[in-house]
Amino acid sequence: MADDPKTLVSTDWLAAHLNDPDLRIFDASWYLPDMNRNPRAEYEAGHIPGARFFDIDEISDHRSDLPHMVPPVEKFISRMRAMGVGDGHQVVVYDGYGIFSAARVWWLLRLMGKTDVAVLDGGLPKWRAEGREITDDPTIMRDRHITVSVQNALVRDVTQVAAASKLGDPQIVDARGPGRFQGTEAEPRAGMRSGHIPGSKNVHYATLLNADGTLKSPEETRAIFEAAGVDLSKPVIATCGSGVTAAILFLALERMGVTQISLYDGSWSEWGRYDYLTVETGP
Repeated sequence: MADDPKTLVSTDWLAAHLNDPDLRIFDASWYLPDMNRNPRAEYEAGHIPGARFFDIDEISDHRSDLPHMVPPVEKFISRMRAMGVGDGHQVVVYDGYGIFSAARVWWLLRLMGKTDVAVLDGGLPKWRAEGREITDDPTIMRDRHITVSVQNALVRDVTQVAAASKLGDPQIVDARGPGRFQGTEAEPRAGMRSGHIPGSKNVHYATLLNADGTLKSPEETRAIFEAAGVDLSKPVIATCGSGVTAAILFLALERMGVTQISLYDGSWSEWGRYDYLTVETGP
């Protein structure tokens, strides 16, 4: 599929535009605790030239005890300005896994009203595998003005998700692996119950990716969603463990032309914590 600066671009596209004055690049690497990787240290050791490190845990709502929830607008604006990202800039987001946490930052920028933002297909591993330039030089950043217009339809809270679970509309699609979804595998975060939101469908984010970390074609991803029982003509709420890999589902759905998509920000970190929220197990 052709490069789309609003959803997904190839390493060839980024290499061709690397020196564009209006391009801004984010290294949005983030890993689960059991991955034993330090994203900031990896960024400092080597990154795509011009990339800024986007700290998902820092640029979040620290008033919440849930992980990396959407930050207050004022905090988001402050961090973007400090990183020299403003109006009129094309943003490309990548991560050190392939496509993992980059989609979360893509979604967050979309939520804040910035549409000229794309995920780098295959991320840093593909860039490195192709022998492209890596640097440990710090990126020079100057304050820029950014306008924010929050798109509230792109995010859902626990009350809205509970209503959707009860009514079966919108559809809830969970990006976690089948073991976690079915409740046969322990959650990586302590204190979480096992299972899934009643009535939700399971599309493991990893099934949407090729072996090289790139996103499968819209035709392939459509078949995967449909095989999981998802009706792509109807609205979808994407969920996962903590609102990160759900954004991969969001990205795949967007590329397929699905328009009514939202993301449950609290995800299982919220739902799995509270006993008053019903949990299902099994397929």
